Amino acid sequence: MEAETVIAVAFGCGVLAQALAALLRVPSIVLLFSAGLLLGPGGLGWIEPRALGDGLFALVAIAVAVILFEGGLNLDLRRLRHEGRTIRSLVTTGALITWVGGTCAARWILGWSWDTSILFGAMVIVTGPTVIGPLLRTLRVKPSVATVLEAEGVLIDPIGAILAALALEAVLAPDAGSLAASAMGLVPRLALGAGAGAACGVLLALVLRQPRWLPEGLKSLFVLAGVLVTFALSNAALSESGILAVVVAGATLANVPTRLPAELREFKGYLTEGLIGLLFVLLAADVGVAEMAALGVPGLLTVAALIAVVRPLGVLVSTLGSRLSWRERAFIAWLGPRGIVAAAVASLGAAALEARGEPGGDALRALVFLTIAVTVVVLGGLGGFVALLLGVRAPARNSVLVLGADRVGLQLAELLRASGRNVTLLDANPHHCREAEERGWTVVFGNALDERTLARARPEQALAVIGITANETVNHLFVREAIESFSVPLAYVALESGGAGLPRELLDRHGIHVLFDGPRDLDRWNVRFRHGLVELARFRFDAVPPSGELPRAAGSDLYLILTLQHAGRVDPMHRDLSPRPGDEATIALLEERRDDVLEALASLGWRPLEPEQTPAPAAARAAGSERPH
Repeated sequence: MEAETVIAVAFGCGVLAQALAALLRVPSIVLLFSAGLLLGPGGLGWIEPRALGDGLFALVAIAVAVILFEGGLNLDLRRLRHEGRTIRSLVTTGALITWVGGTCAARWILGWSWDTSILFGAMVIVTGPTVIGPLLRTLRVKPSVATVLEAEGVLIDPIGAILAALALEAVLAPDAGSLAASAMGLVPRLALGAGAGAACGVLLALVLRQPRWLPEGLKSLFVLAGVLVTFALSNAALSESGILAVVVAGATLANVPTRLPAELREFKGYLTEGLIGLLFVLLAADVGVAEMAALGVPGLLTVAALIAVVRPLGVLVSTLGSRLSWRERAFIAWLGPRGIVAAAVASLGAAALEARGEPGGDALRALVFLTIAVTVVVLGGLGGFVALLLGVRAPARNSVLVLGADRVGLQLAELLRASGRNVTLLDANPHHCREAEERGWTVVFGNALDERTLARARPEQALAVIGITANETVNHLFVREAIESFSVPLAYVALESGGAGLPRELLDRHGIHVLFDGPRDLDRWNVRFRHGLVELARFRFDAVPPSGELPRAAGSDLYLILTLQHAGRVDPMHRDLSPRPGDEATIALLEERRDDVLEALASLGWRPLEPEQTPAPAAARAAGSERPH
């Protein structure tokens, strides 16, 4: 089989398996692993990884570098500070306990030699961010738990890979001098990798800050090239140091003051998903089903020891004295699946042993893949039940993020809060933020288009986002980022009155609603609120216009329909929301033109409620929860 055919078939099967996994809502690694076993030489024989020769391992090394760089990009160091001690312990003390525990399990249960057992222990240190990340998005656990597991998955992979490489060096040259040299080689590798990665991240950030240095279409490719060059040069200086360099480069680039291009994350996301699918299919195809079956019950007992004894012991020791509750610690102890880095390290290690004529390489690789399969299927499959049992599930999405703490934004936020929704305000204006804080609001100060500012607002817990600044472009970028990066289900933007506006097709494509019943001049309305020229009144909708739609009446610049209440639910009023008879609304109207406003609203079917009829805002449900219409 030609090498290009192997790569093409494996890549296609990887993408197909991931798409099917998304439809079935199962971890993609399960179907990728199954596809590799089915299509490999031990199955249908459609994929023969050995046809790639040494190119397979070069492909594995490059792909792992890109995957781990993308993991580093997702590390927010400020979020890690709260659990920094726990994370440091997990990637140091916890890693050591896993190494020793895995070694002892393989030695005592399977009866392997100490050399092979030590290699196995080193290879299962990693937990795998490519598995942890999708699982956490599905399970939706508390932020403190998610932060620890995500950081452990990213940081422990390069450490585990370096330790496995050192162990392999020691096994292949097992004399006292080589053992001492391998042990002494850990610190230089870590130091070189961290230093090279930090330098790379800072240099890339400096280049990205200069908008004229690189064309827009080349920024992502430039970053990728810089990372791969750093990886190769670091490895050339000290083998296996490059894997830490790419993680540190990603973390540095994500946390220094620079705005990453939106296409960078999108590009890296697609590239990483494609490489994960390709690698897992290739590496799983290289494992014989007969080799895994030959491990038998002792192999399963070894994996069970890792799950039930080694992992809980490592987490217990690493989290002593932390602020995590025992329930949170128990869930962290439960969720320790292995992923693509463990598979890659095992395949490279087995190939090195085979090249030197050392026995045990195939069995070692088979046990690592068995560990991956069992931990992903069992730990991931039962993760939701265990999270529910331990009470570590995050609350359902119930908050609203409002970008814009000027007067109109504050008023809309007040109405939403009165309806029972938790509201967080974001603004880059220090005066607006200070005023909102004095009124008791939760406020996030900073540029909401900056990833770190947005992360502080916890958009993953938001049911709805609202962009209500006077800049419609900023409003659109903010809500679109929330939709695409955090899967926020509902989004609203305010558009400028009289401007060119954003194309309706663009907004509809992303499911974004236009606030009020159309574009408005928010600067004017903010001034009106500030000078006390606005009256808030409650209205009831009595009749549907003959056209069946809600037209804009003459004088519509004299009122703002802020919220619409139907059956106890309060929604921000938006252009696509048609009122029904009996619905009630809170409307801001220009007080000095009150008669004109009432006449305009009456033509649309709105009747003012008498003061004694005006109910207190419903505290039942849903600011921002969409109803059918």
